[in-house]
Amino acid sequence: MKTYKKILITLLAFAAMPAMAQVKQVKNPYGYLFCHMSRKGEWTAFALSRDGEKWHDLNNGKEVYDTEKLSEIEGGARDAYISRSANGKGFVMVTTDMCNRKSRCWSNYGINLLKSDDLIHWSAVTFDFRNGPAIFCDADAPDFYQDYSKIRRVWAPQVVWNESYVWPDGKRGGYFIYYSILNSKEDKYDRMFYSYADRSFTKITKPKLLFDWGYATIDADIVWVPADKKWHMMIKKEGGKRGIFPTFADKLTGPWPQPSESDFINFEGNKQCEGASAFQIAGEKGWRVGYVEYSSSPTKYRICQADENLQNFHSPKDIQGVADPQHGSFLSLTKKEYQRLEKYWNKK
Repeated sequence: MKTYKKILITLLAFAAMPAMAQVKQVKNPYGYLFCHMSRKGEWTAFALSRDGEKWHDLNNGKEVYDTEKLSEIEGGARDAYISRSANGKGFVMVTTDMCNRKSRCWSNYGINLLKSDDLIHWSAVTFDFRNGPAIFCDADAPDFYQDYSKIRRVWAPQVVWNESYVWPDGKRGGYFIYYSILNSKEDKYDRMFYSYADRSFTKITKPKLLFDWGYATIDADIVWVPADKKWHMMIKKEGGKRGIFPTFADKLTGPWPQPSESDFINFEGNKQCEGASAFQIAGEKGWRVGYVEYSSSPTKYRICQADENLQNFHSPKDIQGVADPQHGSFLSLTKKEYQRLEKYWNKK
């Protein structure tokens, strides 16, 4: 009986822990990958850096996989976000399936889930949200929308591994994918939603509302911050004071309070910013935050600094060495991974 109680207490304690992204990270990175949309076209490009400061393009900034093939709705990919897979050995990526160059409108209908063992060869599954319940793996779950066919935006997906998520069959662990949706019939503005993807990264659950602050929000970036043991979200908000702002929560699913307008990326003045992506450089306690400043022509990709609590933003600089940077994300690499990418693309 005592043994049973000990096991029960352990399980309850584990369940009460924050849903940290328990993906194995590179302890001593050899370098860094900047995975981003290209400003020249709607495809995903890569750039490498040894120190997180000076970068150089791979494949001359051109696409690093066959975009037409792996973006099945519109043949375009925007807002690339990359992460290590749950086992720490492979990689997953999520993109907005969209090609404004073809459609000439700011609408789209779904997202792409990609995976790779080596950062070079990619496979993908595309989810067209207009097709409704049939595309999701939890058919019996309630539907947020009555008419999925009226969805007109599914923007900027990102992903975090959640080891403590439990599926209906008892399996543990899922990819928490969050993104914004606009349904032209049922929504007044873009709101943040989330789904879970399975370990195979080929199935997702129906969208659930993450929060609704009463105005449009897009481009959320969520990271676990060890310094204060909270989830931090940086997000572009369109209500009140516009810009990129932080908010904090104990759990991935929230509750997420409205951001404080006293601490935000304010050094850009009246220039418009979006697409935040927080990352850390080995040896630094603080954080770096990449983002798009799109009021200028051409658009600028900037990186600023923040303290260990991912607050008090300062020292913004244009990214160095990337020819056409746009909305993207960052990943620490081992020496083997870094050199494999360089070797492969230098041969092309």
